[in-house]
Amino acid sequence: MMMQSGIPLCNSCGESVGLGPNDEAFIACHECNYPMCENCVHDEIKQGRKVCLRCGIPYAAATGLVNPTADNVEKDDVSVNHSTMAHHVESYQDVGVHARSISNFSALESESNAESGNPVWKNRVESWKEKKNKKKVVSKREQEPQIPVEQQMEEKQPMEDVQILSKTIPIPSNKITPYRIVIIARLIILGLFFHYRVTNPVDSAFGLWLTSIICEIWFAVSWVLDQFPKWSPVNRVTYTDRLSARFEKEGEPCQLAPVDFFVSTVDPLKEPPLITANTVLSILAVDYPVEKVSCYVSDDGSAMLTFESLVETAEFARKWVPFCKKYAIEPRAPEFYFSQKIDYLKDKVQPTFVKERRAMKRDYEEYKVRVNALVAKAQKTPDEGWTMQDGTSWPGNNPRDHPGMIQVFLGHSGAHDIDGNELPRLVYVSREKRPGYTHHKKAGAMNALVRVSAVLTNAPYILNLDCDHYVNNSEAVREGMCFMMDPQVGKNVCYIQFPQRFDGIDRSDRYANRNVVFFDVNMRGLDGIQGPVYVGTGTMFNRQALYGYGPPSLHSLPKSSSSCSWCCCFSCCCRSKKPSKDALEMYRDSKREDLDAAIFNLREIENYDEHDRSLLISQMSFEKTFGLSTVFIESTMMEYGGVADSANPSTLIKEAIHVISCGYEEKTEWGKEIGWIYGSVTEDILTGFKMHCRGWRSIYCMPVRPAFKGSAPINLSDRLHQVLRWALGSVEIFLSRHCPLWYGFGGGRLKLLQRLAYINTILYPFTSLPLIAYCSLPAICLLTGKFIIPTLSNIASIWFLGLFTSIILTSVLELRWSGVSIEDLWRNEQFWVIGGVSAHLFAVFQGFLKMLAGVDTNFTVTAKAGDDADFGELYMFKWTTLLIPPTTLLVVNLVGVVAGFSNALNSGYEAWGPLFGKVFFAFWVILHLYPFLKGLMGRQNRTPTIVVLWSVLLASVFSLVWVKVDPFLSKATTITNNCISIDC
Repeated sequence: MMMQSGIPLCNSCGESVGLGPNDEAFIACHECNYPMCENCVHDEIKQGRKVCLRCGIPYAAATGLVNPTADNVEKDDVSVNHSTMAHHVESYQDVGVHARSISNFSALESESNAESGNPVWKNRVESWKEKKNKKKVVSKREQEPQIPVEQQMEEKQPMEDVQILSKTIPIPSNKITPYRIVIIARLIILGLFFHYRVTNPVDSAFGLWLTSIICEIWFAVSWVLDQFPKWSPVNRVTYTDRLSARFEKEGEPCQLAPVDFFVSTVDPLKEPPLITANTVLSILAVDYPVEKVSCYVSDDGSAMLTFESLVETAEFARKWVPFCKKYAIEPRAPEFYFSQKIDYLKDKVQPTFVKERRAMKRDYEEYKVRVNALVAKAQKTPDEGWTMQDGTSWPGNNPRDHPGMIQVFLGHSGAHDIDGNELPRLVYVSREKRPGYTHHKKAGAMNALVRVSAVLTNAPYILNLDCDHYVNNSEAVREGMCFMMDPQVGKNVCYIQFPQRFDGIDRSDRYANRNVVFFDVNMRGLDGIQGPVYVGTGTMFNRQALYGYGPPSLHSLPKSSSSCSWCCCFSCCCRSKKPSKDALEMYRDSKREDLDAAIFNLREIENYDEHDRSLLISQMSFEKTFGLSTVFIESTMMEYGGVADSANPSTLIKEAIHVISCGYEEKTEWGKEIGWIYGSVTEDILTGFKMHCRGWRSIYCMPVRPAFKGSAPINLSDRLHQVLRWALGSVEIFLSRHCPLWYGFGGGRLKLLQRLAYINTILYPFTSLPLIAYCSLPAICLLTGKFIIPTLSNIASIWFLGLFTSIILTSVLELRWSGVSIEDLWRNEQFWVIGGVSAHLFAVFQGFLKMLAGVDTNFTVTAKAGDDADFGELYMFKWTTLLIPPTTLLVVNLVGVVAGFSNALNSGYEAWGPLFGKVFFAFWVILHLYPFLKGLMGRQNRTPTIVVLWSVLLASVFSLVWVKVDPFLSKATTITNNCISIDC
């Protein structure tokens, strides 16, 4: 914060800070070098504010202006070593609340001077000068409320005991210690087990034995990758009442941070508008100050149906939102509220509630009729295309070639509710699409929302939801803010992940749609390390983390300048002809740190003159990173949000249209280092991984009442296709440069157990190959009469018994600390096998075809109608090629069991002992595939013809194999040969 003369300006009054006793620039605080003149410091002390506004260190300790033991000691008697600003400017990277690292001045100067003549940039400079001049005439008392909330908290914290907003509760030692002991014991037993298996080959069935050994080793590695990230699970408790007491004081402006909601939808015929509308209504009615909430709906299909249904939704919200807040109803999605089978009169003491509820339900039914009429009308597109009410053609008639569209509903200048109160802002967004551009599907749509929201509202936090995930807990935002707005916890948090909960799933959860084991066990384990992975919905982001910056407390990389980084790379080139991955990673991180430093230094940009600004910021660096929008670039510098003062409100919509143009992201870092990351259909995993690699941590928030609820596909085919998409995304990440096996080692910011968890997320589809082989082994053994395990000795029996015991104990102790039911664990185990031998297998081959050969293969689903009232979709059968491998395994093992028993009956009592082990493994496969078999059968006595044909075909094939083996005659032939050999 240097002027040309070397004397900084006071951050309070805007005047020069003046000179100290040694004719050097006066320093108010030696801890953070906060620029403040001597008079302002004395005024602060007289008013009782004796701590630095930035770092919270008392001025007495920092400057020596006040003696902590005797206030009447003259300041001239205190000897303080005043240093110049130039001397302390290098210490910014190690102190201060938001200090990160200092950018390379020489490198930035060379870039900024090259583009110093840019007229747009000069206009921004002029606007900053006007702001600086205005600040000089504003009194200090009017200026104080503009101090960021976090700094105000830090100012007050040393003087008063502030209650914590959240608390981490470790798992009790009597539950977690035995769990860890069994894990270590199981690891040791695995080593002894494999020692026995490898040193005792089965010569008579060497091929089968070798296959089983390879499969078992892979399963052991997969278990390690899945188990050890759950080493330190934690629980968390939030205190929303304390949050309100601190930031919503009576008689004072609300200081809660704003939040922008993102809702994404594509095809209104596959994603019903009524479901999307319920999600939007639940957001608009959330228990949070209305001026702090904005909802952005992304229509990536540019459908007029979505737009018109949103118009109806905005109108209905004028009645629905005040009704929800007046009676504090839950949930605040009308479809799910009115469908609850509960006594809605319970705890409702208002005499008018029953009457108003009936009227609201009637209004909602009428609203549904209007929306359903729009849906029916949209079933057939007119030949001339859709036309809006004013007679003009709908701009999005061609979903692949249309301009960007933005419509603002409600909000500050829109319609108020029926009581005359303000409503949250609702914005419809459909980004521009043109032929020849890559639009990156959902990830591209989310990045467009990031830019639009930054221009229009620029809330510091973003909460994204799928169109079918509504707000089930109206205090969900407050739950997340207990972490984000905590000065100790929130500064290093990139996102808060809420668990996914679902409606409309059958009680037995046949296909493990609830994913209880993942959300209640794995995610809580990751929360004890570096945080849960991002799962795509129900996530509250720190906007600065989405911009690619590192956390405030990030340690500096060992570099003094960008030239040094290049020197490092050059020296590596001299040694190995190719820069090492660590050096390249460090260079990429150094470029990130340059932007971090620019944001820190520009946080008080009004105090810079044009020359010093050119030293601290490179226009080209920002434009190459964020794109050619000066309004958006300035919004990225505002860490605490808010629309930039230099932007003209009349041009904001025009600028918002500009940032969603299809060519805006070209030659920028969008999708590479900024926003949602491109390169995988599971952009959520990749985006969270990049953030964790930069040193951020995430937090898992599990309120007592689920924060959000959604819908999940419950029939077999749709469930398998959902799993196929997830697995395909993991394979794509494995084959990309972001693979956790080799990416992100340079900074050393990703913890080891966190890396193991991410490695597990990209390797699990490959388990399908050994799993199919292992599930085939029992049938092959039964058909051939061979086995993969030799005759067991006493020691070997102990290892086998110990292995099975440790597996059972691990599961039991995991259930004990997590609270998951044994039925959920068993369903998860079953579907692990079902998905592994079907969807995961196809994902591996499809991923390699797509990434290596450029062949994009799709497996389509053809639906048959179901007519059951309750869970009718559960019995709906949709033929897909994903059903072939598990069907084959079922038939093979069933044929093998029949063949095994036939062989035992023919061979005598000595064959029953080996048969037991073979049949045990065959039944293990059949039991795990039993839900799949029920899915194939549909409803009782209504087996689909295609399944019967497959069963007959496969049974015929293996019957021929059985005849080829010929067990009934093999023994007789052997006896005959023996008789001949001894000349009977």
